[in-house]
Amino acid sequence: MPDVLIASDAEWIHRDVRSTLAGPGTTLRSVYSGPAVLPACLSALPDLAVLDLQIGNMGAMAISLELRLEEGAERLGHVPILILLDRRPDVYMARRSDADGWLMKPLDPLRLRRAARSLLSGGTYFDESYLPSPIAVPVPSGTVEGSGK
Repeated sequence: MPDVLIASDAEWIHRDVRSTLAGPGTTLRSVYSGPAVLPACLSALPDLAVLDLQIGNMGAMAISLELRLEEGAERLGHVPILILLDRRPDVYMARRSDADGWLMKPLDPLRLRRAARSLLSGGTYFDESYLPSPIAVPVPSGTVEGSGK
């Protein structure tokens, strides 16, 4: 029976996450500001925190760092964190925030369910759906690939 905490000031995020993750035995809690996340975690440690990147004056990066600092000081247990990113360059900040996973918006139910399932089972999830396509580098004619000749 997972307990999922959703943090966003955008009602559509709460609606989309709830509709995707709702199920028998799943508890879905919502907070609408960044500073409300730590008290919500202290009152009942969630099995997963889904954090929106942009939340007023304290977004997902700051929240993630705060939760990890509290965990390191042994005032809070481990909370798996899934950050909802706005754009590919935000991955750099997500890596620095010690999140367990991230997902690019717009959200789609399949990726969100896959990410939640992975984090709830103790794994990670790093969305690669919007990575640039690999570029094929042509090999000059008359050379053998890998030989340098």
